[in-house]
Amino acid sequence: MPNTPGTVLDGLRATLGDVDLGTVDADGVAWRLQTLDGWDSPDSRSEMTDREGDHGAWAGPVYLGSRPITLGGTIVAPSQAALEEAMERLRVAAGLTDTLLTVWETVPKQALVRRSGKPLMQYVTDTTATYSVMVTADDPRRYGIELQDGSTGLPSSTGGLTPPVTPPAVSTAVTVSGEITAPNRGTVETRPVFVIDGPADQPEIVVQMPDGKVRFLTYSQSLLAGDQLVIDVDAKSCMLNGAVSRRRFLSIPAGWPIIPAKSTATVQFRAAFYNSGARLSMRWRSAWM
Repeated sequence: MPNTPGTVLDGLRATLGDVDLGTVDADGVAWRLQTLDGWDSPDSRSEMTDREGDHGAWAGPVYLGSRPITLGGTIVAPSQAALEEAMERLRVAAGLTDTLLTVWETVPKQALVRRSGKPLMQYVTDTTATYSVMVTADDPRRYGIELQDGSTGLPSSTGGLTPPVTPPAVSTAVTVSGEITAPNRGTVETRPVFVIDGPADQPEIVVQMPDGKVRFLTYSQSLLAGDQLVIDVDAKSCMLNGAVSRRRFLSIPAGWPIIPAKSTATVQFRAAFYNSGARLSMRWRSAWM
């Protein structure tokens, strides 16, 4: 009995590149996903230094390693030609460059992956084959598919009432807080990308953690109208107008800012002088271990 295109099959479901595993595609090919090894957690790496003249060892920092992931299952096609075409599509989907892998859990999550092994495909019949594809995410976090963002100008208050005032009166003041509220619903810290659009004189980003700790990013130069400064916390980079590194002008006295797990950070935008055209934007995703 032919499979109906668009049908969601029982079991696991994931999307690798343009291949929807766990569904029936437009050609009537059923992609069953039965194995998803490595999606649960990456390995950790740490160093232990033996204590001299004593039992035990001194524990060093523990970090998550890369995340190898193996996807396996069966392909059932309406014809041999359709099966062969499906196998070619899967080989291409397990790309040599960054490819998006999305796993459709109750809260869908995604990771950027690359092929890290030979795709294994074995004919069972002329219309059925098994497959096993190994990919690796160099960033061990699993990110929410929702890209969160926020923006603000420098703090200001304009308009309002000027005395003397005769009641009844209505205030038309407009206030810009200069703040962005950034929640992370995941289970591990996430690292945002900040974008400052000029003009801005010695702009500063202040990130306040839920425990009261504060981390600063201070740019010692001025941005002209039309300038854009992009600060990527994960890459630890500071780029002006998409082409020139300005990392040496960025001061980070308390460490790179993050958004802690299951918490909300408050981000404030400051500058040496007020300019109505200055703007801070940020984007981030909730992250899971």
